[in-house]
Amino acid sequence: MRRIAVMTSGGDAPGMNAAVRAVVRTAIQSNVEVYGIRQAYAGLLAGDFERLTSREVSGIIQRGGTILQTARNEEFKTPQGQKRALRALNEHGIEGVIVIGGDGSLRGALALQKLGVPVIGVPASIDNDIWGTDMAIGVDTALNTILDALDRLRDTASSHNRGFIIEVMGRNCGYLALMGGILGGAEIVIIPEHEVSMQEVAQALEDAYLRGKNHAIAVISEGVSYKATDLANFLNQHPVGFEIRLTILGHTQRGGSPTAFDRLLATRMGVEAVQRLLRGETGLMIARSGRDQVALPIEEVTSKTREISKDYLDLAYILSR
Repeated sequence: MRRIAVMTSGGDAPGMNAAVRAVVRTAIQSNVEVYGIRQAYAGLLAGDFERLTSREVSGIIQRGGTILQTARNEEFKTPQGQKRALRALNEHGIEGVIVIGGDGSLRGALALQKLGVPVIGVPASIDNDIWGTDMAIGVDTALNTILDALDRLRDTASSHNRGFIIEVMGRNCGYLALMGGILGGAEIVIIPEHEVSMQEVAQALEDAYLRGKNHAIAVISEGVSYKATDLANFLNQHPVGFEIRLTILGHTQRGGSPTAFDRLLATRMGVEAVQRLLRGETGLMIARSGRDQVALPIEEVTSKTREISKDYLDLAYILSR
């Protein structure tokens, strides 16, 4: 194998650049050329390839986002689109591809593998919703961003005797909300996997008020069945003792310089991906298991759903009392 490609796909995650850097420098060490595919699968179909050398990836390990950029693309999901992608790879002499991204990105990688393209996936998703890996690239940074916001909001909540509803990302997975609630000292956490009613949220905040607390925090995942704005309106119409404020953290959770953990995780996964690809392995996703890097079949990874640990749910309940 003399020429490979790398792409970052799906939602951006802090640490993607560190993974790209690791891929490029590991490949160069083995005298393999690396091409970056810009705009993910959209760029693949458009033939938007760029040769990457050590110079192009110098000074990017600390940068959030992705220098290769990312985009959604519906055409690649069709058989015709996948054939166009295969043609583009062949035209550029690409012999293997490393895909860095979430569940949808890995499904795309699986489609390429079924067309005969050697592929290795690297999990990157701030939601930590990818089955098979203890942690995905970007999760630690996003969680630290959430904790910083929670700490700051608690300061102002305590000063004004207020209750705060804080909405965090997590369309289908409540990991960030759950861990943010546990580590940020929230009174209650509302996640898609274990949803509670507005009345239960109101009761938790009122209990905090009656216990004499001078603030209360509720962390809600964006993926629950009711909107955070509706919850805030409900609580203001059903007084719980605290004046209620709502903060939606939004895309601030995606940005920022990756933490040391994410830089190391991304680097190790990027190196492992190249090494396995050059050994002739394909159709695998690099995963973190304990302190080790392992590889799992992408087909298995994309066929399962990561579940929230009941131990963490129990912990959130115990610590909120």
